[in-house]
Amino acid sequence: MSRLFLIYRDTQDFMTMASKRALFGTDGIRGTANTAPMTVEVAQKLGQAAGLYFMRNPSRRHSVVLGKDTRLSGYMIECALVAGFLSAGMDVILVGPLPTPAIAMLTRSLRADLGVMISASHNPFTDNGIKLFGPDGFKLSDDVEGEIETLMGEDLSGRLASPEQIGRASRLNDAAGRYIENAKASFPRGLRLDGLKIVLDCANGSAYRVAPTALWELGAEVIKIGCSPDGLNINDGVGSTHPEKLCAAVKEHKADFGIALDGDADRVLIADENGTLVDGDQILGLIAKFWKQHDRLRSTTVVATVMSNMGLEKALSEVGLELQRTAVGDRYVVERMREIGGNLGGEQSGHMVLSDYATTGDGLIAALQVLAVSVETKKPASEICKVFEPFPQLLKNVRYSGVSPLSSPELAAAKSWAEERLAGRGRLVLRASGTEPLIRVMAEAEEEALVVEVVDHVCDAIRAITGH
Repeated sequence: MSRLFLIYRDTQDFMTMASKRALFGTDGIRGTANTAPMTVEVAQKLGQAAGLYFMRNPSRRHSVVLGKDTRLSGYMIECALVAGFLSAGMDVILVGPLPTPAIAMLTRSLRADLGVMISASHNPFTDNGIKLFGPDGFKLSDDVEGEIETLMGEDLSGRLASPEQIGRASRLNDAAGRYIENAKASFPRGLRLDGLKIVLDCANGSAYRVAPTALWELGAEVIKIGCSPDGLNINDGVGSTHPEKLCAAVKEHKADFGIALDGDADRVLIADENGTLVDGDQILGLIAKFWKQHDRLRSTTVVATVMSNMGLEKALSEVGLELQRTAVGDRYVVERMREIGGNLGGEQSGHMVLSDYATTGDGLIAALQVLAVSVETKKPASEICKVFEPFPQLLKNVRYSGVSPLSSPELAAAKSWAEERLAGRGRLVLRASGTEPLIRVMAEAEEEALVVEVVDHVCDAIRAITGH
């Protein structure tokens, strides 16, 4: 559920808001399908506003690449966006279900003015979302999203295309093949996956065709789960948010690796040959250390978020690398990477940004880098994926309704108490979810009992404030 949905329940409210980026969250627009903000009216208005914003050269045609995941509501939102873009005079290139990073890649490759992905990522099928990419393949900045949202609140009828300038829609039939070849090109030349048995869970999402094909073409034996989407089963008990099925399948089939993607395949988790789950921090640490050994890092700084474990920070410092943290969200990781000229960043949740190959998180490409380490070193997953011993860390979510309690003095007092208890021995992260009405409370320290005490105290304070 979108945070915005709690405040604005009618479509017209979205059209008349004066504040910037009330509609856009941490990763585009997201909410319950067919309910504001994820309605036909909002999607069509977004298509018109974004189309007009990026049509800056009246002497040429402009185009947008439009992809989606496998949610039933994707058909509805796709049609509404197409209508909006065409009415603004922008041509639409339809590519169907493909991973989010594929849309970013195709936007650059096809020299399009804009890329759009219809997806709610790891959320259930009842939700959907819209993510926007600029012509460079990067997610839009907060400022640009704010300008587009301002346009959405204006009367655009006098700025739409004349009858002869209305856009055209076409389908790119080889879009999947282009992405597969791009992903395979990230795997070291001369190496193969021959002899490796891999369980692949695509979350019944957007990678259900391209990911198995890419791994098979590189030589792996692929055992597929979560590759039979029906519009209603995306992320339903499968994928990176439900890795239990993957871990069990790895043990059952005596596989060498397990790979779990989420609904739009921009994040990944790994299971080793014992069925033990490997999170994004371990994956990031593995790639960072391996790339440093092979002189592939363009900076001594690796970028992660405030949620990444202190154990990762310690492990990187031991090999001469610095960990810089950003707000949660791969877009913020990418922004920091671009600022420092780095080529590696990621999130504990499994977003891995390898900017030599992709402009956003790409679960398949990240998985291929882990597989490459195993092939090159001839070591099993359990040996290469245990990069550091994580500090005890606890994350709890507290649901609220109405106004967020983050700014309340009672919560500020609870936070101060917790920080005093940690006293330099750990850290506390308190933030609102970008996609649901939740306050996320995370703490970590070397002492597990201290972590539990701190998190429970802050969660109790939030419940007292909200009455939940």
